[in-house]
Amino acid sequence: MEIQNRHFLVDCGEGAQMQMMKHNVSMHRISHIFISHLHGDHYLGLPGLVFTMHLLKRTNDLHIHAPKGLDEILTTQFRYSNSAPSFRIHFHQTNTTRREILMEDDALTVESIPLVHKLPCAGFLFREKEKPRRIDKDKLPSGLKIMQIASLKRGADIISDDGEILYRNEELTLPPRKSRSYAYCSDTAFHPPIAEQIKNVDVLYHEATFMDDEKGKAQETKHSTVKEAAMMANLAHADRLLIGHFSARYRELDPVIEEAKSIFQKTELAIEGSSFTIAE
Repeated sequence: MEIQNRHFLVDCGEGAQMQMMKHNVSMHRISHIFISHLHGDHYLGLPGLVFTMHLLKRTNDLHIHAPKGLDEILTTQFRYSNSAPSFRIHFHQTNTTRREILMEDDALTVESIPLVHKLPCAGFLFREKEKPRRIDKDKLPSGLKIMQIASLKRGADIISDDGEILYRNEELTLPPRKSRSYAYCSDTAFHPPIAEQIKNVDVLYHEATFMDDEKGKAQETKHSTVKEAAMMANLAHADRLLIGHFSARYRELDPVIEEAKSIFQKTELAIEGSSFTIAE
């Protein structure tokens, strides 16, 4: 995932490295990795990825956010292979029982989403902060200093040394571009309380392991049905829904997408190798 030239990896299955190489994704640009829970299909690709980063002589720090235990898994592998990474790894233990800010910088926040699964599990909510106002080049007077233009971007007026307003901000700028948001809801039973946290999200990824006729199986395994994923999109007033994590029993996915669209029309299949963009 790329947000304003920041690169994140969310969950890391066994095929992660192959997919990254296939689609020309640079692993060195990844600064934060978010692991939802410790079922193998969500983290078993991580040890190999970390070792590859080491072999390629990565030097930048790597932040890994995950439930308790992943740090022990990785350090055990390094200990018994008598090796140490060429870069510093920062482990951040997520509390899967409550929402909390996991990462924040000047451009965005990443917040945990408490989910309901057989193991402690959290989703992740990515939200851009309000962006700076845009300079209207057609109205910009000549001769402005760089500091004055920077002030305009911050929303301030241009003021003379005597305190006189030379130019009002709204006269020379355009509104900021839209701040985007993305919610990733990994393995989870249908859990309506999270709808308020992810309200009005631009794109919601929600697992949809079973179709509605297997609702009993979904409840037993603490997964969601296709219809429940679509219901969550409606509850959250999401703009778009991506569904994935389909049971292997569904070799044809046309019935899956049809079932979802019967509840939430703007649904797409999150198929391996697909890319999705949120417009500004």
